[in-house]
Amino acid sequence: MNPDAFVHLHVHSEYSLLDGACRLKALCRQVREHGQTAVAVTDHGNLYAAVAFYDAAKEAGIKPIIGCEVYLAQRSRRDRDPLLDGKSYHLLLLCENETGYRNLIKLVSLSNLEGFYRKPRVDWELLQQYHEGLICLSACIAGEIPRLLLDNDYAGAKCAALRYRELFGEGNFFLEVQNHGIPEEREVLPQLVRLSRETHIPLAATNDAHYLNRSDAQTHKILL
Repeated sequence: MNPDAFVHLHVHSEYSLLDGACRLKALCRQVREHGQTAVAVTDHGNLYAAVAFYDAAKEAGIKPIIGCEVYLAQRSRRDRDPLLDGKSYHLLLLCENETGYRNLIKLVSLSNLEGFYRKPRVDWELLQQYHEGLICLSACIAGEIPRLLLDNDYAGAKCAALRYRELFGEGNFFLEVQNHGIPEEREVLPQLVRLSRETHIPLAATNDAHYLNRSDAQTHKILL
């Protein structure tokens, strides 16, 4: 496969507040310079970048993929128990079409209006209602499936993977694989491959991009 065919599907712009450092115009210019034809922006829990990103991508002559790394409540978005609801799963959602964009707007809006507890959270009820037109990736090691694998619950992870596929549909759910040299990622990688082989859910390789160049690492560290 031509390496230039790679498309970044997991990118955090400056609108992932105090976390991402990719400026939108610079991101789109760099994608074009690398010979890539498209890029996604998937900020944490918000769509603040959507319009500016769309304009910057069109100006650079590349395809914009609007997305979001949402926070998924472990129970209901309305639950507020600090012991049970203090941590939420990550889930990556990408717009396939205008219906998906409108549904993602609803999900992000309701995550703030109804689900906010430490983070803006969606839940399974909202995903069931607003999943049409969205492509879903299982996210980084903070996603539900990797968390279950790290807890040595392979059966639970497989059950969750099949549940996501059933909801989003065949070809619209992917097991996301990353390798940044983090021990937890290396631990779950072979299990995700096994899960893909057993369920025939395809893999999607991503890089959890928070800045553009190696030289930006220290600046990003200061930001954090």
